[in-house]
Amino acid sequence: MLDPVSLDQLRTFVAAADTGSFSAAGRSLGRAQSVVSQTIANLEALLGVKLFERVGRYPVLTVQGTSLIVDARRVLTEANMLKARARSMSEGLEAELSIVVDVFFPSPHLTACLASFKHQFPSTPLRLHVEALGAVAQLVLDRVCSLGITGTLPFPPPGLMSERLVSEELVTVVAPETPLARVRGPVTLRELASETQLILTDRSQLTAGVEYGVQNKNVWRLGDLGAKHALLLAGLGWGHMPRWIVQDDLESGRLTQIDLEGPAAGIMPFQAVYLSDALPGPAGRWLISSLTDPSTASIVW
Repeated sequence: MLDPVSLDQLRTFVAAADTGSFSAAGRSLGRAQSVVSQTIANLEALLGVKLFERVGRYPVLTVQGTSLIVDARRVLTEANMLKARARSMSEGLEAELSIVVDVFFPSPHLTACLASFKHQFPSTPLRLHVEALGAVAQLVLDRVCSLGITGTLPFPPPGLMSERLVSEELVTVVAPETPLARVRGPVTLRELASETQLILTDRSQLTAGVEYGVQNKNVWRLGDLGAKHALLLAGLGWGHMPRWIVQDDLESGRLTQIDLEGPAAGIMPFQAVYLSDALPGPAGRWLISSLTDPSTASIVW
């Protein structure tokens, strides 16, 4: 006997929970409120539990509904992945691969991977965007890019699947002639307070108002990592930078690494992100594997 619980019922359940009312769920699904209400009632009868309390103006999830909404979301995600896999199989190689890469991602590694990509998929056009923080995920959510490589955004927003890639060390640096460079031992928060911290700004609304790695009230907000690097070299502040960018500066003495009191800058893990209903095709899947394993990114001419 076939299971009478349908994906349509689960989508209606999730829409009602997300929008907060049966009427709003109906608008999002293009259905009448009465149809949504009846669909929820039928699902409750099939499951044998009450999903919503219908007291007051708006329905509220019951304890059982709060627990089951997690399972409903998982089932819908897996169903979307199934359809996306089938679609990628039927469509074959992507007509174009559009990707957005976090500005902190190691450029030498990316360049080697793209050189191998060009050899592996010579007829596949590539569109490359470089962004930071929430702007990477935003371009994927907006379907401008099919694949994102993010690091400065710690947690991908709902709707995106993620896969772990490589990690990069972050270091805190200043110019050698600045006061912080002359501090012996870890720099205290009090000593930081009198100096300017240089940070990247987010050009998306996903993380508006959220601060990552900000440890000072005296900050300059910059929209470009190259500008941040230049200002650090000029001695106009201190900041966290990927080691791959500043390694030559540290070795030549143009910049000095400092240790901060408390948590260090640490390691930045990078992730590949994509929509749960638009999985990477053959070219995108190959690129993810290449970015995960540096040994596959040897340049072949």
